[in-house]
Amino acid sequence: MKLDFSPVRNGELKLSEFAQNLTVADLRDMTNASIDTILTIIADLDDADVTFDPTDPLADDPYAKEGEEKIGWSIAHLVVHVTASSEEWATYGSILARGIPYPREPRIRYETDWKSVTTKAQCLQRLEESRRMRLGYLDAFPDHPSLDTYRDMSENFVNKYGQCNAIVAVLLGLMHEEGHFAQFRDVHDQAIAAKVGSRI
Repeated sequence: MKLDFSPVRNGELKLSEFAQNLTVADLRDMTNASIDTILTIIADLDDADVTFDPTDPLADDPYAKEGEEKIGWSIAHLVVHVTASSEEWATYGSILARGIPYPREPRIRYETDWKSVTTKAQCLQRLEESRRMRLGYLDAFPDHPSLDTYRDMSENFVNKYGQCNAIVAVLLGLMHEEGHFAQFRDVHDQAIAAKVGSRI
Protein backbone atom coordinates (compact mmCIF):
# COMPACT_ATOMS: atom_id res chain seq x y z
CA MET A 1 0.00 0.00 0.00
CA LYS A 2 1.42 3.39 -1.02
CA LEU A 3 1.62 5.98 1.72
CA ASP A 4 0.20 9.26 0.44
CA PHE A 5 -0.99 11.80 2.97
CA SER A 6 -0.95 14.67 0.46
CA PRO A 7 -4.74 15.22 0.66
CA VAL A 8 -4.33 15.90 4.39
CA ARG A 9 -1.15 17.95 4.01
CA ASN A 10 -2.80 20.02 1.26
CA GLY A 11 -5.85 20.73 3.41
CA GLU A 12 -8.20 18.83 1.09
CA LEU A 13 -9.21 16.39 3.84
CA LYS A 14 -9.02 16.26 7.58
CA LEU A 15 -7.16 13.20 8.80
CA SER A 16 -10.40 11.97 10.37
CA GLU A 17 -12.00 12.06 6.90
CA PHE A 18 -8.97 10.36 5.35
CA ALA A 19 -9.34 7.60 7.96
CA GLN A 20 -13.03 6.87 7.48
CA ASN A 21 -12.78 3.89 5.15
CA LEU A 22 -9.57 2.43 6.52
CA THR A 23 -9.49 -0.87 8.39
CA VAL A 24 -7.03 -2.33 10.88
CA ALA A 25 -5.76 -4.51 8.02
CA ASP A 26 -5.06 -1.33 6.06
CA LEU A 27 -3.11 0.05 9.02
CA ARG A 28 -1.00 -3.11 9.10
CA ASP A 29 -0.26 -2.77 5.39
CA MET A 30 0.61 0.92 5.81
CA THR A 31 2.88 0.16 8.76
CA ASN A 32 4.76 -2.47 6.77
CA ALA A 33 4.96 -0.19 3.74
CA SER A 34 6.38 2.65 5.81
CA ILE A 35 9.10 0.57 7.44
CA ASP A 36 9.90 -1.15 4.15
CA THR A 37 10.33 2.25 2.50
CA ILE A 38 12.94 3.26 5.07
CA LEU A 39 14.70 -0.10 4.73
CA THR A 40 14.85 0.42 0.97
CA ILE A 41 16.30 3.92 1.35
CA ILE A 42 19.11 2.76 3.63
CA ALA A 43 19.76 -0.61 1.96
CA ASP A 44 23.06 0.39 0.36
CA LEU A 45 24.48 2.25 3.36
CA ASP A 46 27.19 1.08 5.76
CA ASP A 47 28.04 1.91 9.36
CA ALA A 48 29.83 5.14 8.48
CA ASP A 49 26.92 6.26 6.31
CA VAL A 50 24.23 5.83 8.97
CA THR A 51 26.23 7.95 11.42
CA PHE A 52 27.22 10.59 8.84
CA ASP A 53 26.42 14.12 10.06
CA PRO A 54 24.56 15.86 7.23
CA THR A 55 24.22 19.54 6.45
CA ASP A 56 20.74 20.83 7.16
CA PRO A 57 20.33 24.61 6.96
CA LEU A 58 16.67 24.25 7.99
CA ALA A 59 17.42 22.31 11.17
CA ASP A 60 15.43 23.81 14.04
CA ASP A 61 14.23 21.48 16.78
CA PRO A 62 13.05 23.42 19.84
CA TYR A 63 12.48 20.14 21.71
CA ALA A 64 16.06 18.92 21.25
CA LYS A 65 18.63 18.73 24.00
CA GLU A 66 20.55 21.92 24.59
CA GLY A 67 23.14 22.37 21.87
CA GLU A 68 21.39 20.00 19.43
CA GLU A 69 18.63 22.34 18.25
CA LYS A 70 20.32 23.23 14.95
CA ILE A 71 22.17 20.03 14.04
CA GLY A 72 21.50 17.90 10.99
CA TRP A 73 20.14 14.45 11.76
CA SER A 74 21.98 11.31 10.76
CA ILE A 75 20.14 8.26 9.42
CA ALA A 76 20.49 6.67 12.85
CA HIS A 77 18.97 9.76 14.46
CA LEU A 78 16.08 9.74 12.01
CA VAL A 79 15.42 6.03 12.59
CA VAL A 80 15.12 6.35 16.36
CA HIS A 81 12.99 9.49 16.02
CA VAL A 82 10.38 8.22 13.57
CA THR A 83 10.06 4.82 15.21
CA ALA A 84 9.52 6.39 18.63
CA SER A 85 6.76 8.63 17.30
CA SER A 86 4.97 5.85 15.43
CA GLU A 87 5.13 3.57 18.46
CA GLU A 88 3.72 6.34 20.65
CA TRP A 89 0.73 6.90 18.40
CA ALA A 90 0.14 3.16 17.89
CA THR A 91 -0.01 2.87 21.68
CA TYR A 92 -2.73 5.52 21.89
CA GLY A 93 -4.55 3.77 19.08
CA SER A 94 -4.66 0.46 20.94
CA ILE A 95 -6.02 2.20 24.05
CA LEU A 96 -8.68 4.16 22.20
CA ALA A 97 -9.72 1.08 20.20
CA ARG A 98 -10.70 -0.59 23.48
CA GLY A 99 -13.05 2.27 24.35
CA ILE A 100 -10.74 4.03 26.82
CA PRO A 101 -10.45 7.82 26.31
CA TYR A 102 -6.92 9.15 26.70
CA PRO A 103 -5.88 12.62 27.93
CA ARG A 104 -3.15 14.82 26.47
CA GLU A 105 -0.81 13.89 29.32
CA PRO A 106 1.07 11.81 30.15
CA ARG A 107 2.59 11.07 26.78
CA ILE A 108 3.57 7.44 26.22
CA ARG A 109 6.83 7.92 24.41
CA TYR A 110 10.34 6.55 24.62
CA GLU A 111 13.04 7.43 22.10
CA THR A 112 16.30 5.51 21.98
CA ASP A 113 19.34 7.75 22.44
CA TRP A 114 20.45 8.37 18.86
CA LYS A 115 24.09 8.58 19.89
CA SER A 116 23.94 4.95 21.03
CA VAL A 117 23.06 3.79 17.50
CA THR A 118 26.38 3.56 15.66
CA THR A 119 25.93 0.71 13.15
CA LYS A 120 23.63 -0.16 10.29
CA ALA A 121 22.77 -3.40 12.09
CA GLN A 122 21.41 -1.36 15.00
CA CYS A 123 19.29 0.71 12.60
CA LEU A 124 17.87 -2.46 11.06
CA GLN A 125 17.22 -3.95 14.49
CA ARG A 126 15.40 -0.81 15.63
CA LEU A 127 13.22 -0.75 12.52
CA GLU A 128 12.27 -4.43 12.79
CA GLU A 129 11.71 -4.12 16.52
CA SER A 130 9.44 -1.16 15.84
CA ARG A 131 7.55 -3.12 13.18
CA ARG A 132 6.93 -5.91 15.69
CA MET A 133 5.80 -3.50 18.39
CA ARG A 134 3.50 -1.48 16.15
CA LEU A 135 1.90 -4.55 14.61
CA GLY A 136 1.51 -5.85 18.16
CA TYR A 137 -0.43 -2.73 19.14
CA LEU A 138 -2.67 -3.26 16.12
CA ASP A 139 -3.19 -6.87 17.22
CA ALA A 140 -4.48 -5.43 20.52
CA PHE A 141 -7.40 -3.80 18.68
CA PRO A 142 -10.67 -5.64 19.41
CA ASP A 143 -12.44 -7.31 16.48
CA HIS A 144 -14.85 -4.39 16.59
CA PRO A 145 -12.76 -1.42 17.76
CA SER A 146 -14.41 1.58 19.34
CA LEU A 147 -14.11 4.41 16.83
CA ASP A 148 -16.09 6.97 18.81
CA THR A 149 -13.57 7.10 21.65
CA TYR A 150 -11.13 9.96 21.39
CA ARG A 151 -7.89 11.34 22.71
CA ASP A 152 -8.16 14.83 24.18
CA MET A 153 -6.49 17.14 21.65
CA SER A 154 -6.22 20.90 21.28
CA GLU A 155 -8.89 22.93 19.52
CA ASN A 156 -6.37 23.78 16.80
CA PHE A 157 -5.65 20.10 16.26
CA VAL A 158 -9.33 19.20 15.97
CA ASN A 159 -9.95 22.05 13.54
CA LYS A 160 -7.08 20.87 11.34
CA TYR A 161 -7.26 17.09 11.62
CA GLY A 162 -10.62 16.24 13.23
CA GLN A 163 -11.19 14.14 16.33
CA CYS A 164 -8.44 11.66 17.20
CA ASN A 165 -9.87 8.15 17.39
CA ALA A 166 -7.94 4.86 17.23
CA ILE A 167 -7.47 4.87 13.46
CA VAL A 168 -6.47 8.54 13.34
CA ALA A 169 -3.95 8.00 16.16
CA VAL A 170 -2.10 5.30 14.24
CA LEU A 171 -2.24 7.39 11.07
CA LEU A 172 -0.67 10.34 12.86
CA GLY A 173 2.43 8.30 13.57
CA LEU A 174 2.55 7.05 9.99
CA MET A 175 2.01 10.52 8.53
CA HIS A 176 4.83 11.88 10.66
CA GLU A 177 7.09 9.03 9.54
CA GLU A 178 6.19 9.51 5.86
CA GLY A 179 6.91 13.21 6.29
CA HIS A 180 10.54 12.33 7.02
CA PHE A 181 11.06 10.16 3.91
CA ALA A 182 12.47 13.06 1.89
CA GLN A 183 14.87 13.83 4.73
CA PHE A 184 15.99 10.18 4.82
CA ARG A 185 16.68 10.35 1.08
CA ASP A 186 18.55 13.64 1.36
CA VAL A 187 20.78 12.38 4.18
CA HIS A 188 21.36 9.14 2.26
CA ASP A 189 22.50 11.11 -0.78
CA GLN A 190 24.77 13.36 1.28
CA ALA A 191 26.39 10.36 2.94
CA ILE A 192 27.02 8.64 -0.39
CA ALA A 193 28.36 11.85 -1.96
CA ALA A 194 30.73 12.40 0.95
CA LYS A 195 32.03 8.84 0.65
CA VAL A 196 32.56 9.18 -3.10
CA GLY A 197 34.24 12.55 -2.61
CA SER A 198 36.65 11.12 -0.07
CA ARG A 199 37.87 8.60 -2.66
CA ILE A 200 38.72 11.23 -5.26
